[in-house]
Amino acid sequence: MNLIKIILLPFAIIFGCITCMRNKLFDWKILPSEKYNIPVISVGNLSVGGTGKTPQVEYIIQLLLNKYKVATLSRGYKRKTHGFRLATKESTYKEIGDESLLFKNKFSDIHVAVDENRRNGIKILMKHFPELEVIILDDAFQHRYVKPGLSILTTDFHNIYANNFLLPSGTLREFKCGAKRADIIIVTKTQKVFSPITKRRLAGLIKPMPHQYLFFTYIDYGEIIPLNPEDISLLKEDIKTILMFSGIANSYPLQEHLRDQCNELVIMDYPDHHAYTMKDLDKIKYNFDRIFIKNKIIVTTEKDAIRLKNSEFSSIIKKLPIFYIPIEIKFHNGDNAIFDARIIEYVEKNKRIMQVHTKKDKSET
Repeated sequence: MNLIKIILLPFAIIFGCITCMRNKLFDWKILPSEKYNIPVISVGNLSVGGTGKTPQVEYIIQLLLNKYKVATLSRGYKRKTHGFRLATKESTYKEIGDESLLFKNKFSDIHVAVDENRRNGIKILMKHFPELEVIILDDAFQHRYVKPGLSILTTDFHNIYANNFLLPSGTLREFKCGAKRADIIIVTKTQKVFSPITKRRLAGLIKPMPHQYLFFTYIDYGEIIPLNPEDISLLKEDIKTILMFSGIANSYPLQEHLRDQCNELVIMDYPDHHAYTMKDLDKIKYNFDRIFIKNKIIVTTEKDAIRLKNSEFSSIIKKLPIFYIPIEIKFHNGDNAIFDARIIEYVEKNKRIMQVHTKKDKSET
């Protein structure tokens, strides 16, 4: 532990005591935690910053999309609006947040909603869409006013919660013992080649409870896609230099991937969920123009691209060869079959319970 973390440790202990007392109030049922008849799946983490929740939610959506009526609900981090909002084709990231906008753009057949009050959001979704069969909560592990039927906890391979510290000394939102509430723990962003020795070491660090499933995933990168379709011709050339900019919490996996795609990688990092300004775009263009080589492009993440598309910066974006990379998660050792079965089993079981309650309510009226 470095000196700054040691200095901040007393504040971390105070913060931990506060969060611990809050959790105890929920455990003792002094604070209410509401359950629902509809299947509710929560995907969250113990730490601030990116742990791979978004691609995990996408994976679950893809798994359930063709069999069930699905909705996602999140707080809509860094949006400029408040209260319940339902995503439409005209929604912007300023209205619903970039992650929710990404879900809506990729999965047009699902309902995507945001509400900082998850109970209110679930209530409105169930009222307006009675045909709903499952709700996926994004980033709701600490939102204990809702008791999900299935709780998934993600943790970054490079920053495992078991080796982390509480805020502000570390990045944990609560004591690591909070992981006991999870039904499934997923170690994300591992190397594609993953040794059994490393797997056993991590399992020893995490020490999953008997009721918990432990999985390991890695990022699989798709083909890069141009923001401007006419720039696709640039990919026919041998790319020498890539300027990468991103506003995500942890960009190192993308950096590693892009280094294998070029001779030189120029990196411009921005804060997580960064709202780009004209000044930012001018700086990106300035740095790109200073690269004195012909075969060069600009690459960003899919989440960043969603914040730039159809924005007020369209005039400058058209002048830049900006590409983005879609990603998806893959499970090691074919464990996706076990994970998929666990999700489907939960939804099917609780869907039947929901149908029983619905019939009972109708008979009583």
